[in-house]
Amino acid sequence: MKSFAPGLFLLLTTTVFSACSNKEKKQEEKTGPASPDSSRVVITDNKVNPYAILDISPMDISYFPVDYPKLKMTDSVTVPSPLARVIYSRPHLQGRRLFTDLLKYGEPWRLGANESTELDLYAETVIRNKKIKAGRYVLYCIPEADSWTIVLNSNIDSWGLHPNPTKDIASFSIPVRQTTNRLEYFTIIFEKTSGGADMIMAWDNLEARLPFSF
Repeated sequence: MKSFAPGLFLLLTTTVFSACSNKEKKQEEKTGPASPDSSRVVITDNKVNPYAILDISPMDISYFPVDYPKLKMTDSVTVPSPLARVIYSRPHLQGRRLFTDLLKYGEPWRLGANESTELDLYAETVIRNKKIKAGRYVLYCIPEADSWTIVLNSNIDSWGLHPNPTKDIASFSIPVRQTTNRLEYFTIIFEKTSGGADMIMAWDNLEARLPFSF
């Protein structure tokens, strides 16, 4: 039996090892590095999420004081307790006009999308000279060309809007004005005032403000 010279054996071993390494490198370039865990889940953008679909009207939260949760986590700032919070979903125009394609004057609107929009009051509040107890309320709107009627309702944890006047707590008529902005997404925010805060509701080129006193 013939034996290989040490130099020839080393050359053959190096050649085989190099060929295998190059093959693995090319394979990694195509598919990525191999994982020691054969159960590894590969996430791709083109697959449907099996747990929850992406909502085109994302949920949002607005606090007063503004950005309360962020301020609370800042050690160097003493932050008063929150006074109000609104939770709502944010529909968007997608090339449509608000009162041409989406809403109608005189018909109740949930002030958002999906679940009913909810207002949390952490303390007794005065809204348009009416005392409102601390608690959770559904918010909805009856829009007209020059004014919006904002209604507080007790039918919390509900989907959509099914107005039941027997559950209405209070209503407020407020002016609505045109602005130079044109907002794609419906927006609710609180803005500090000398007496408390305005809850601003804005969409398309319209803006309405509901004043709160604490």
